[in-house]
Amino acid sequence: MRKMSINRGEKILSSLYRVIRERFEHPSSDSYVSSLLQQGKAAIHEKLLEESQEVIGASQEASREQIIHEVADLWFHTLVLLGCWNITPDDIYKELSGRWGHSGLIEKRERRQQ
Repeated sequence: MRKMSINRGEKILSSLYRVIRERFEHPSSDSYVSSLLQQGKAAIHEKLLEESQEVIGASQEASREQIIHEVADLWFHTLVLLGCWNITPDDIYKELSGRWGHSGLIEKRERRQQ
């Protein structure tokens, strides 16, 4: 397996995504990401649910360090799901940018009226 490193010039999410896509395109028998991808979306969904629950649990315990750890796991597994769909972090950044400056309350109210 070719070891991939984080490019310090890239943002961490983009670097992780690049590695995930590499594993998607060139599976490796000793890669966690490859094994998760090979199990399919249902396994990834399960991991996302598990990690979400762990974030909530860490928050209920009011453990800052544990919240950081669990959110990192959640973000990582979210990137794996995005990699399955070939959705890039930039796609998400673009969506968030388009929402910037718009009230979430107004947007929800307008959706209900449609």
